[in-house]
Amino acid sequence: MAKPQELRNRAWRRGPAWLFLAWALHDLEEAATFPASCNYLADRTGIHALRMDLRQSWAGVGLMGVLVGFACVRGAQTAGSSRLYRAVVAGLGVHVGTHLGATVLARRYTAGVVTAVPVMLPGVIAAGRDLARSGTPLRARDQVMGAVVLVPAAFVCHFIVRMAMRRRAN
Repeated sequence: MAKPQELRNRAWRRGPAWLFLAWALHDLEEAATFPASCNYLADRTGIHALRMDLRQSWAGVGLMGVLVGFACVRGAQTAGSSRLYRAVVAGLGVHVGTHLGATVLARRYTAGVVTAVPVMLPGVIAAGRDLARSGTPLRARDQVMGAVVLVPAAFVCHFIVRMAMRRRAN
């Protein structure tokens, strides 16, 4: 028979595990379709630096996965008290909204929108419920930290990939 502490520890692994699984499934769609969305945006704005190929997209998403995976491991290890984990939970919740907003603004399909609500959002909700159940629900500062962590991280991941792939091609 499992001890109460073991049950709590197992329960704590569920939220981070669901969050990472949801992120991974969502980002399969996002990585596969991101180049088309970037190319559309480049065509509309004339900013050719926005263009991206499929290899760059997969590599950028892979780098971001290292951050999300690490945050989820920290969330499981700390029973949700990791500031990075809390920021990633909150940031991915906001990320769902950015997909919907981008699609409305573009008035067309944009990368990741198909899985944002039915896949990513339930993962965020599950992780958020675990935090609330433990008496430490997400707060406004977690939302702010989510943006502070995830927005620059996404840009840095794609910048690193572009620089690495550009040098390799030359």
